[in-house]
Amino acid sequence: MRLAVLMVLLIAGLAHGIDLGRDLLAYVEQQFGDEARSRLTAWEQLVAEHEGASEVRQIQAVNHFFNQREFVTDRAHWGRTDYWATPVEFLATNAGDCEEFANAKYMTLRAMGVPEERLRITYVDAIHLEQAHMVLAWYPEPGAEPMILDNLVNRIQPASRRQDLRPVYSFNGTDLWLSRDERSDRRVGSADEVEQWRHLRNRMLNVTGN
Repeated sequence: MRLAVLMVLLIAGLAHGIDLGRDLLAYVEQQFGDEARSRLTAWEQLVAEHEGASEVRQIQAVNHFFNQREFVTDRAHWGRTDYWATPVEFLATNAGDCEEFANAKYMTLRAMGVPEERLRITYVDAIHLEQAHMVLAWYPEPGAEPMILDNLVNRIQPASRRQDLRPVYSFNGTDLWLSRDERSDRRVGSADEVEQWRHLRNRMLNVTGN
């Protein structure tokens, strides 16, 4: 499979809206079947229908849409220890691990117009699972307690209700924060310091030519 082709993604620059184009959709259909193409067109439609909606409605719709996908480890799915797939790769194969869920939700909400400063991809310790995990945090307003979008729990809950998660660090398209607790952190640098995030964005930008 020429998975590099699936990196074509017109929200690489996090502009509003998604337009995958006929060539990409035809390629996905050829390689992965009708259902894969339908998932991508449903993604386009999801964004189109929710641009301009309230942010509460947007996060609910996005969380529900992606939480229907299957959780599969990188080793089982991609044959790699740690691989961050693009949302197109994620939807075409209909599976991914926690990074795919969090990144796809982030990029989709940005495409809907949710401001970058309201969103943070958050690396946590999942205490009950005794392993690292990644979720998306949405901040209703600056300084507010974030709401957590998690592929393991369908219900969106305030961070204080997720005592099973211990925040470690978080980032968005610009900044990187080190977490002290679920409501306190400090900026420690640029998001580009997160190596896999940098590689993901570079792959997308290089293919689209942005």
